[in-house]
Amino acid sequence: MQANLEVLEGLARRLDISVPMGQLETEVQNRLKRMARNVRMDGFRPGKAPLSAVARQHGPGVRQEVLAEALQARFGEAVQAHQLKIAGYPRFEPKGAQGEAAAEMTFSASFEVYPEVKIDDLSSGKLSRPVVDLGDADVAKTLEVLQKQRRTFESADRVAVEGDLVKFDYQGTVDGAAFEGGQGEDFAAVLGEGRLLKDFEDSLTGLKAGDSKGFDLTFPADYAAKELAGKTAHFEVQVKDVQAPVLPPVDAEFAKALGVEEGDVEKLKAEVKSNLEREAKRRIQAKLKDQAMELLLEKSTLDLPQSLVAMEAERLMKMTEADMQSRGVQTVKLSADMFTGQAERRVRLGLILAEIVQAHKLVAQPDQVRDLIQDRAQSYEEPDQVVQWYRQSPERMQEIESLALEENVVAWVAGQAQVEDVTTSFEELMGRA
Repeated sequence: MQANLEVLEGLARRLDISVPMGQLETEVQNRLKRMARNVRMDGFRPGKAPLSAVARQHGPGVRQEVLAEALQARFGEAVQAHQLKIAGYPRFEPKGAQGEAAAEMTFSASFEVYPEVKIDDLSSGKLSRPVVDLGDADVAKTLEVLQKQRRTFESADRVAVEGDLVKFDYQGTVDGAAFEGGQGEDFAAVLGEGRLLKDFEDSLTGLKAGDSKGFDLTFPADYAAKELAGKTAHFEVQVKDVQAPVLPPVDAEFAKALGVEEGDVEKLKAEVKSNLEREAKRRIQAKLKDQAMELLLEKSTLDLPQSLVAMEAERLMKMTEADMQSRGVQTVKLSADMFTGQAERRVRLGLILAEIVQAHKLVAQPDQVRDLIQDRAQSYEEPDQVVQWYRQSPERMQEIESLALEENVVAWVAGQAQVEDVTTSFEELMGRA
């Protein structure tokens, strides 16, 4: 076998590979003979078709199969001999004349190799690490959210304010004419939840049961109903009922409704705090990770294998299409080119992380993997079943191991860079402040 390596521009390489015709034809004949023993062909009993007939019908396919296997085998040998790290898949093309009398068939295999990754000194890089001290006030706010999720409403003899449930009839016109969706009876909405346009909610605020009011409203330019976008409508509303929210007390019944079987309120508060701590830890880790990845991108130099970028862009496109279909969104025509920028970033980061993991032997430790699974499982009612679900699937375990490796890389970056601890409230951490 002859395999000459040619270094092209950037990461591109080309190998010339020769396949002996005699060896190729011998394997083709051997496979056709084995096939003839069982093949079914019109006009012959199973296994009784002459070899010449089998060769006429199946010879081209078998020859293509044998040639593909031979090329892959010889390409693998050449790659090993030249100690190459292949990125993506090779493209084989015949080289020169391929006459039947030729002693061998020659192909050129074009491909890319993995780049050299250079990571500069990270000591000048800065990371900001949020530090959160969760207290009783944070627990109380979370309990209040849970109370609001289980609220009821009772009629109130007063004007409507934010948070109230208002029931009303309405009639709307544009230029004096009624429009589709512009009339309704016994319509109910909670003020402040954004179900109605803000100007509509503002017009209901301050009214009580039995009140009527007329007002003008201009629809936003990007309103979903295109025929109304940007137009001004006149509405007449008649308020039928104003209901104030009633929050359930934080008591034994409330605790039981949230899964604390004994109805222990203190245990409920402890569980809420534990959940907040777990969520805070995840958010802090995510913020550190984002900063660490940006620092690595800034401090690293490498050429991108375009074959890997193309493969990642195709994968992202198919994932997006599948997600749209699963959500019942009408599928639009997507192109892999739409995902090129995202694919380049992902490939670049993947190569950088792989280099760091290999160079610094940042393996995922069994205890680390176990803790990550346990942490995820605690968010579910049956944690043990979730742990078992992960351990039953090599793919899911691989996902957790990848997360562990990412954590190790973030920790390594934090150890190289300057990390500043910043006192942060839980609300700020969650982006609600």
